[in-house]
Amino acid sequence: QVQVVESGGGLAQPGGSLTLSCAASGSFFDIYAMGWWRQAPGKERELVASIFSGGITNYADSVKGRFTISRDNAKNTAILQMSSLKPEDTGVYYCNVGETYYDSDSRVARRAYWGQGTQVTVSS
Repeated sequence: QVQVVESGGGLAQPGGSLTLSCAASGSFFDIYAMGWWRQAPGKERELVASIFSGGITNYADSVKGRFTISRDNAKNTAILQMSSLKPEDTGVYYCNVGETYYDSDSRVARRAYWGQGTQVTVSS
């Protein structure tokens, strides 16, 4: 089992910056990916950024050039640095952790865990 704990978030002015942190802990075999998703009021949850254990990153078009995701594989933590924030970045941000494990038949399998979410509000 993996426990996912997020921290950071809060209120920022347009053009400002915030940093979100995500830590995965517990008993697991391997964390192959960590990512941040967000959900604005009345909208579906969307992928913001993700990073794989090899360092490959992926960003939503709306945040490219403004957000940076990084990861400490040894500590199983992921950081999302957000800058040039816009009001449309407002929402609840969730950390997602992807685990690789061996199932009861010794086959490689994957599963995902979610954090509780942290609120980000961008407003003047």
